[in-house]
Amino acid sequence: METLKGNTLYLRALEPEDLIFLYDIENNESFWEVSHTQTPFSKFILKQYLENAHLDIYEAKQLRLVIVEASSNLQIGAIDLFDYNPLHKRAGVGIVIHPEYQQKGFAQESLAILINYAFTHLNLHQLYANITSKNTNSLNLFTKMNFKEMGRKKDWILCNGKFIDEISFQLIKQ
Repeated sequence: METLKGNTLYLRALEPEDLIFLYDIENNESFWEVSHTQTPFSKFILKQYLENAHLDIYEAKQLRLVIVEASSNLQIGAIDLFDYNPLHKRAGVGIVIHPEYQQKGFAQESLAILINYAFTHLNLHQLYANITSKNTNSLNLFTKMNFKEMGRKKDWILCNGKFIDEISFQLIKQ
């Protein structure tokens, strides 16, 4: 699908061969804060997840796409639409880039592709993201992509024994 292609990467549906990649991403403790994960995922559970990945966004209310670097065809991250609400035409956005590929513009390009897809093909009216106050990379990314800060939940997330704020961002289709 041409809509899911950018200059240096493309987004694609999950495939069975993504099991090891998903296993590495989901079990990387540095991402647990943003995914609200507390325990590791087994390969068995992730295999079951992949077997049900064929459900479309209208059934599953979520969509996970793999971010692939076009020149190497390597999986470098994942980007999600979740909490999809067709009545109100909105969804949440989550993105994770493998640490080896961070700070190279892949997150920004991936998010731009996803925004275009969500507004064009899914006819969404708005996207939102909830980001911890200490996640400066994501705060900068979503601000750069014209998401507007809508509010702050004080002491919302417990991380390493300390409470931190969560900031809500919103992008409304113009």
